[in-house]
Amino acid sequence: MSMFGAIDASASGMTAERLRMDVISNNIANANTTRTTEGGAYRRKFVVFEPRTGNEDSFANILSSTADSQKGDGVRAVGIEADTTPGRLVYDPSNPDAKANGYVEMPNLNIVSEMVDMITASRAYEANVTAVNAAKSMAMKALDIGK
Repeated sequence: MSMFGAIDASASGMTAERLRMDVISNNIANANTTRTTEGGAYRRKFVVFEPRTGNEDSFANILSSTADSQKGDGVRAVGIEADTTPGRLVYDPSNPDAKANGYVEMPNLNIVSEMVDMITASRAYEANVTAVNAAKSMAMKALDIGK
């Protein structure tokens, strides 16, 4: 992997983790939303990632492909999906969203696990920033050698 490839892979990780933090923030903001435009309580959302691959048929990829070479090209977000687990039921007959039995369906998310996910995404973002800074530092050292 070239130096710029390392920066590109880390930048894709930073973009993916920023999207993940945005989705988690949206989940936290809707922790008490019992009515949505789709109907029913808010559903927790999560980001689906997959490895990013370049053009597999390019000459460089075919030339450099070996059985033991496992280089990463970064990550990309495939989509944002809704969690299908049912939300918890809370007895509140005075709520306008209460069913006939007096129970209100709450969003299917846990604030504590969302905060843990937010911290994880933040640390992953920081790790990618560190990798970009290390690659920049190596490039500067390489330029200093040429002086």
